[in-house]
Amino acid sequence: MNKAGLSIALVMLGLVGCSNHPAPEEQLRLSEQALDQAKAVGASAEADELALAQDKLQQARIAFDRGKYRKARMLAEQAELDARLAEAKVLTQKRQKQLSELEQQVESLRKQLGAL
Repeated sequence: MNKAGLSIALVMLGLVGCSNHPAPEEQLRLSEQALDQAKAVGASAEADELALAQDKLQQARIAFDRGKYRKARMLAEQAELDARLAEAKVLTQKRQKQLSELEQQVESLRKQLGAL
Protein backbone atom coordinates (compact mmCIF):
# COMPACT_ATOMS: atom_id res chain seq x y z
CA MET A 1 0.00 0.00 0.00
CA ASN A 2 1.37 3.40 -0.93
CA LYS A 3 1.48 6.45 1.34
CA ALA A 4 -1.74 7.94 -0.04
CA GLY A 5 -3.62 4.66 0.44
CA LEU A 6 -2.29 4.34 3.97
CA SER A 7 -3.33 7.91 4.77
CA ILE A 8 -6.82 7.30 3.46
CA ALA A 9 -7.10 4.09 5.46
CA LEU A 10 -6.02 5.89 8.65
CA VAL A 11 -8.51 8.69 8.05
CA MET A 12 -11.30 6.16 7.47
CA LEU A 13 -10.38 4.31 10.67
CA GLY A 14 -10.42 7.60 12.54
CA LEU A 15 -13.86 8.46 11.20
CA VAL A 16 -15.22 5.06 12.13
CA GLY A 17 -13.75 5.42 15.61
CA CYS A 18 -15.39 8.83 16.05
CA SER A 19 -18.81 7.59 15.02
CA ASN A 20 -18.87 4.85 17.65
CA HIS A 21 -20.03 6.35 20.93
CA PRO A 22 -20.02 4.14 23.99
CA ALA A 23 -23.34 3.30 25.57
CA PRO A 24 -24.10 5.98 28.18
CA GLU A 25 -25.27 3.53 30.83
CA GLU A 26 -23.47 5.33 33.66
CA GLN A 27 -24.87 8.72 32.63
CA LEU A 28 -28.39 7.31 32.55
CA ARG A 29 -27.85 5.95 36.05
CA LEU A 30 -26.55 9.32 37.28
CA SER A 31 -29.54 11.09 35.75
CA GLU A 32 -31.95 8.71 37.46
CA GLN A 33 -30.17 9.29 40.78
CA ALA A 34 -30.41 13.06 40.31
CA LEU A 35 -34.15 12.76 39.67
CA ASP A 36 -34.59 10.59 42.74
CA GLN A 37 -32.61 13.06 44.85
CA ALA A 38 -34.67 16.00 43.61
CA LYS A 39 -37.85 14.17 44.52
CA ALA A 40 -36.40 13.20 47.91
CA VAL A 41 -35.85 16.84 48.89
CA GLY A 42 -39.35 17.76 47.85
CA ALA A 43 -39.33 18.65 44.16
CA SER A 44 -42.68 17.80 42.68
CA ALA A 45 -43.66 16.68 39.22
CA GLU A 46 -45.30 20.08 38.74
CA ALA A 47 -41.92 21.83 38.93
CA ASP A 48 -40.86 22.87 35.45
CA GLU A 49 -37.29 21.67 35.85
CA LEU A 50 -38.29 18.29 37.22
CA ALA A 51 -40.81 17.79 34.43
CA LEU A 52 -38.13 18.70 31.88
CA ALA A 53 -35.69 16.30 33.52
CA GLN A 54 -38.18 13.45 33.43
CA ASP A 55 -39.04 14.15 29.80
CA LYS A 56 -35.39 14.34 28.73
CA LEU A 57 -34.55 11.15 30.61
CA GLN A 58 -37.39 9.36 28.83
CA GLN A 59 -36.11 10.68 25.49
CA ALA A 60 -32.60 9.54 26.44
CA ARG A 61 -33.86 6.03 27.15
CA ILE A 62 -35.60 5.93 23.78
CA ALA A 63 -32.44 7.11 22.01
CA PHE A 64 -30.43 4.54 23.99
CA ASP A 65 -32.77 1.74 22.96
CA ARG A 66 -32.38 2.82 19.33
CA GLY A 67 -28.60 2.77 19.59
CA LYS A 68 -28.27 6.55 19.33
CA TYR A 69 -25.77 6.75 22.15
CA ARG A 70 -24.49 10.27 21.51
CA LYS A 71 -28.01 11.69 21.58
CA ALA A 72 -28.86 9.54 24.61
CA ARG A 73 -25.81 10.84 26.49
CA MET A 74 -26.59 14.47 25.71
CA LEU A 75 -30.22 14.11 26.78
CA ALA A 76 -29.26 12.23 29.93
CA GLU A 77 -26.74 14.93 30.84
CA GLN A 78 -29.39 17.60 30.31
CA ALA A 79 -31.85 15.60 32.41
CA GLU A 80 -29.30 15.37 35.22
CA LEU A 81 -28.69 19.12 35.15
CA ASP A 82 -32.42 19.90 35.10
CA ALA A 83 -32.98 17.58 38.06
CA ARG A 84 -30.12 19.19 39.98
CA LEU A 85 -31.60 22.62 39.26
CA ALA A 86 -34.99 21.47 40.54
CA GLU A 87 -33.29 20.18 43.69
CA ALA A 88 -31.38 23.42 44.17
CA LYS A 89 -34.54 25.49 43.80
CA VAL A 90 -36.37 23.42 46.41
CA LEU A 91 -33.46 23.66 48.83
CA THR A 92 -33.20 27.41 48.24
CA GLN A 93 -36.91 27.85 48.97
CA LYS A 94 -36.57 25.82 52.17
CA ARG A 95 -33.56 27.88 53.27
CA GLN A 96 -35.40 31.12 52.51
CA LYS A 97 -38.33 29.97 54.63
CA GLN A 98 -35.98 29.03 57.50
CA LEU A 99 -34.23 32.39 57.22
CA SER A 100 -37.55 34.22 57.30
CA GLU A 101 -38.63 32.30 60.39
CA LEU A 102 -35.34 33.08 62.13
CA GLU A 103 -35.65 36.76 61.27
CA GLN A 104 -39.14 36.79 62.79
CA GLN A 105 -37.83 35.14 65.95
CA VAL A 106 -35.00 37.67 66.22
CA GLU A 107 -37.44 40.53 65.76
CA SER A 108 -39.71 39.07 68.43
CA LEU A 109 -36.77 38.78 70.83
CA ARG A 110 -35.75 42.39 70.12
CA LYS A 111 -39.24 43.56 70.96
CA GLN A 112 -39.19 41.56 74.20
CA LEU A 113 -35.81 43.03 75.15
CA GLY A 114 -36.99 46.53 74.28
CA ALA A 115 -40.00 46.11 76.58
CA LEU A 116 -37.74 45.40 79.55
